[in-house]
Amino acid sequence: MGRLTLHATGPAVPETVWRRYVCVDEWASWSPQIKAVQAAERRLTAGMSGTVESVAGIRAAFVVEAVDHDRRSWAWRVRLGPVQLRLHHEVCTHTRGSATSLTMDGPRLARLAYAPCALLALRRLVRP
Repeated sequence: MGRLTLHATGPAVPETVWRRYVCVDEWASWSPQIKAVQAAERRLTAGMSGTVESVAGIRAAFVVEAVDHDRRSWAWRVRLGPVQLRLHHEVCTHTRGSATSLTMDGPRLARLAYAPCALLALRRLVRP
């Protein structure tokens, strides 16, 4: 087990970036690896669970552990078979607009395999 943190900055204002996280129906618009999100709730809430479907048709189960709207941060656990990652996201104000980070906790191979897609998603997330 280990940890990896990724960062991206861009011109989108923090409120826009946070809304893109909170509205799960928007995830596929900025995260190229996500095709769809199946969950009873359509707004990010602590305790919600569901499935994220990749563009390749792979489905991973998730549970949202925490959401802090004031701090614009949230954490969730994503599981694919026996592999689980804990993902913690934050959105902050930046001189260029906004900054976002993703900290991944889990097996090294899973973190390294997911990192390129996650970084691309973060960069798209902070676009206007």
